[in-house]
Amino acid sequence: MKNILQHILWSFSRLILRKYRPEVIGITGSVGKTSTKEAVFAVLATTYNIRRNQKNYNNEIGVPLTIIGAEAGGRSLLRWVWVFFKATWLLCIRDRSYPDMLILELGADHPGDIKKLAALIKPTVAVVTEIAESHLEFFETVEGVAQEKGELVRAVPATGHVVLNYDNKFVHDLKDLTEASIHFFGLTTAADVYASAVQVAMDNTKPIGMQCVIHAGDATTTMVIPQIVGQHLVYPILAAVAVGMLYDLDLATINRGIQALMPPKGRMRLIDGIKKTIIIDDSYNSSPLAAKRAVEQLALMPTKNATYAVLGDMLELGSSTAQLHYDLGVTVALHNVDYLITVGELSRDIVRGALATNMSKDRCFNFQDSVAAGQFLQKRIEPGDALLVKGSRGMHMELAVKELMAEPERADELVL
Repeated sequence: MKNILQHILWSFSRLILRKYRPEVIGITGSVGKTSTKEAVFAVLATTYNIRRNQKNYNNEIGVPLTIIGAEAGGRSLLRWVWVFFKATWLLCIRDRSYPDMLILELGADHPGDIKKLAALIKPTVAVVTEIAESHLEFFETVEGVAQEKGELVRAVPATGHVVLNYDNKFVHDLKDLTEASIHFFGLTTAADVYASAVQVAMDNTKPIGMQCVIHAGDATTTMVIPQIVGQHLVYPILAAVAVGMLYDLDLATINRGIQALMPPKGRMRLIDGIKKTIIIDDSYNSSPLAAKRAVEQLALMPTKNATYAVLGDMLELGSSTAQLHYDLGVTVALHNVDYLITVGELSRDIVRGALATNMSKDRCFNFQDSVAAGQFLQKRIEPGDALLVKGSRGMHMELAVKELMAEPERADELVL
């Protein structure tokens, strides 16, 4: 049944794209896809009529639904009939409100996913964020992940543009897969768009986001990226600047778009915690590279008191699972995080790595679920503490955030 549904949706999507001919910006990578999509949307929305994926619509069903501009019908036949009616209506009339641009995040769980999606959307611009260990259960090696992500680059015509992360070797090397124009972003001056002076932005003693200086050609501007922390989250902003400049936007306009950016829930988002603590809510998902960077940022937080790494299992890592969890524990210890709280069976290896790197046993705790971890922390944390909460989607680490946030009545607004 799913195959029949997919076939119908893809047929409609091809016809709609052929009729309306929007600019299509495809975004992929191991980490940072959604943050980059949201940043590109915020920048281009200052000037253009655009649409991007909502929710987790980055797969073989979600992408065509985004092209159509409809939500999934779930188990309701009537709702799917409405989706097909809307697609048919778009083909029968000329909808002048149809977007000039589509920003489409593309995810991949299995080999071949990106190639099929790229063939459907035919991107004018491709953006690749970063390539690292993710979905190794299916791709086995990082090189396999890179080959899969590279299919989006291959799909861009010679007249198009490819925007690549200069600082990630696997992404950088994708430049050889295309004759399209290459545009690099990164934290090094060799990139076409780069950032310097990256630091946590403060309002008196309270962190409010990230601050950096953006360099693009001869132009520079200081940007404050609101409500999130993490040097690695400057990369989505840099990608958005690069895309904005492709579409003739100046840095002032781009900066205005970034200030209106609403960061996605559960992605390094700053939330006020109980007892005047600060929570870095990164509960949406986890992978080894993203978790390592989140821990590094926790260690850099201008906190008055203790730091807590609250880390759940990282899933879909295949035969490397134990070692990658162990390595994360080493990172926690080496960055002098004060307390390690883990959730799940796999995360016991995070504790093992931390203990092997001389973290004190009485500062490491493991729980079976995130609610129990959150309730434990309620009694332990003190004013001025900073807490990072992160884990794979299946671990539901957002439940720990809800136990710890200062305004639980705003959970629907702020938390997954």
